[in-house]
Amino acid sequence: MPVVDLHTHSCFSDGTSSPEEVVHAALKSGVQIFALTDHDTMDGTARARILATERKLKFVYGVEISTCEHDHLHFTGYNIDINDSSFQTFLKENREKRSGRIRQVIQQLQQAGIEITEEDVFARASNTISRAHVADTLRVKGYAPTRQAAFRKYLVEGMPGYVPPIGVNAVEAIRRIKKAGGVAVIAHPGIVTGHWNFPAWKEAGLDGIEVFYPAHTFSIRQELLHLADKYGLFATAGSDYHGPKGGRSSTPGMQIPQNHYNKLLSVLF
Repeated sequence: MPVVDLHTHSCFSDGTSSPEEVVHAALKSGVQIFALTDHDTMDGTARARILATERKLKFVYGVEISTCEHDHLHFTGYNIDINDSSFQTFLKENREKRSGRIRQVIQQLQQAGIEITEEDVFARASNTISRAHVADTLRVKGYAPTRQAAFRKYLVEGMPGYVPPIGVNAVEAIRRIKKAGGVAVIAHPGIVTGHWNFPAWKEAGLDGIEVFYPAHTFSIRQELLHLADKYGLFATAGSDYHGPKGGRSSTPGMQIPQNHYNKLLSVLF
């Protein structure tokens, strides 16, 4: 089956690799269609595109937008006009909101007796700041052995460093992507099943569903394919690759059935 990855991250958000390193990893894994989808920034896409183009890898401009409705209710946008000033302003505002959230996270951790400073955390982010940078700081300081362990111990709901997500709601995220000429897809829906609202999302302009994703079970994939058919949405595939030390999928690329691959080609190119 063809191999696709329309969901990857670089050091421009919470990934651990440069855009070029992510592209190299995708090429090594045999990926045929690729997108870099950093959180609330497209600043790394130009670098990824140059290398992808040189290596004849089908490249799609992408970005991932978080919502205020759930920590993991995200939407990816593809083929967005990167010169759309309104959309770039929207992304900048989201990054500023993220900075405010992270400052609150740090303050709460300090109140809980954790020795951590804003300088410690913000020095780790070259562009979009995230809780992953807090987790990495906690790991380096010896408070947890891994990024994921730091999340579980300090940064998830009920823990001392948890601050609810900020940003727009799901419908607004979709509308922003569409307004910028993009294609809107719900990312990893299988991990937010209790927050599905496909009728409202479809009405707002949702185009696709990330069906083929590492954490999705066979039954979830089948349910999502049924929803895709019901609402006239196409299926995508993404690994959510964050680099070799990102605590997620260790390699980029997800297999996708040929008929869904053909649909992607018709929609994205």
